[in-house]
Amino acid sequence: MKALITGATSGIGREMAKILATRGVDLIIASRDEQRMRHIAKRLPVAVRTIAVDLSKAEDCYRLYDAVKAEEIDILINNAGFGAYVPLETELNMLDLNVRAVQILTKLFLADFRKRGSGRILNVASSAGFLAGPLMSGYYATKGYVLRLSEAISEELRQEGAHPHCEVT
Repeated sequence: MKALITGATSGIGREMAKILATRGVDLIIASRDEQRMRHIAKRLPVAVRTIAVDLSKAEDCYRLYDAVKAEEIDILINNAGFGAYVPLETELNMLDLNVRAVQILTKLFLADFRKRGSGRILNVASSAGFLAGPLMSGYYATKGYVLRLSEAISEELRQEGAHPHCEVT
């Protein structure tokens, strides 16, 4: 079994990598920080491939997909993201990472999983996806998008009668 985790160098992503590794799942981790990825990879008891990408750039999302599409990825965890009260330019970068990257990677891998009849996607949102966020409205909106995208795709799969091993949460 193999999982691709974005944003696995800290926080929830790093913990997911540790949990999956203890269950014997080989990993591909993607992040901008090569040094941190190598540091994490050394400490995990499974095969770990690292890919340095900036997922706030659409071309890097496609480059990541192209780099791994020949491998049989069983689990995609879209975890990369950030949130803060930031200037407009940084907020636009946040939108690209928190929304656009999730959209691109979800749709690319979902198409593969549908063809194969198996695969799981975990899009990491936040309780912020359920709320309005004064002073962090952009972040809260991105997490609402991720939440609703995941719910909608999950419902599409249910209506299609998709194989129980092809799901988005």
